[in-house]
Amino acid sequence: MIKVYAPASIGNINVGFDSLGIALHRLDNGILGDYISILPNKKFELIQTGSFVKDLPKHYKNNIIFHCWLKFCKKINKTIPVKVILEKNVPISSGLGSSACSIVAFLKAINIFCNNPLNHNELIMLMGELEGLFSGNIHYDNIVPCYLGGMKLILIMDDINIQNIPFFKNWFWVIAYPGVELSTYNSRKILPNYYKRDVCIKHSQYLSGFIHASHIKQEKLALKLMKDFIAEPYRKKIIPEFDQVINKAQELGSLNYGIAGSGPTLFYIFNNLVHAQNMVKWLEHHYIKNHKGFVYICVINTIGTIVMDMET
Repeated sequence: MIKVYAPASIGNINVGFDSLGIALHRLDNGILGDYISILPNKKFELIQTGSFVKDLPKHYKNNIIFHCWLKFCKKINKTIPVKVILEKNVPISSGLGSSACSIVAFLKAINIFCNNPLNHNELIMLMGELEGLFSGNIHYDNIVPCYLGGMKLILIMDDINIQNIPFFKNWFWVIAYPGVELSTYNSRKILPNYYKRDVCIKHSQYLSGFIHASHIKQEKLALKLMKDFIAEPYRKKIIPEFDQVINKAQELGSLNYGIAGSGPTLFYIFNNLVHAQNMVKWLEHHYIKNHKGFVYICVINTIGTIVMDMET
């Protein structure tokens, strides 16, 4: 049996649309990610458990894991009969890289199960292909940090190029999922097909400046440059009570804020733990809509996807 854990993640981080992302680790060491277990079997079988199992498709052929299995088998030109146990702990359509969690955990697990027929780059490319299958566009800003941990800048040229970006270890990331879904596909559809030249210039300046500030450890400059000119102006209109919540965050000492991926999860950055805890209390009473919602204080997960158990 192979058991793998893949953490939740945040893509974009405001300034790096489809290019920049972080992996998350709860400060209280609680679970914020998906588990995949793979065992030998006579045929493909999928068992679904976890906190958000009720949100998954009931028929296994509609689950992303089944499509991952099909793609992997086609890639290695061999049908692998396995039993897969998915423990779904990241809500779907939340902006926390839910599909990336399942994709990354499964592909890492089955690749190990099959004695690693795919190399590192082949795995990442296949992960991105499957992410695009469900979101409408291939993007790696959740896939790569989920797989490798840390803050990652992903450059697509002739091949995929992954850059490690230094991050500020004193930052606490408060993440708040209200408990309502927001389709990644629909969130991408509301974005314009074209942007004005001045928006493109400003976006380039802020992204390059943020990367530079991160490398030279200029915290104030990095925070000032962490702005979203591409998605937030359009997506904030479909985020519940966006302006009200952001105003309160600033009042409570948030250094910055943003939409996690496509939303509706929002994140807030603090360098004072007490302020972060005060933000959590306020969000729990004013932003969470139902029992599915949650608020956690997180730091950046530096490890990424890990093997929890491996028995031969």
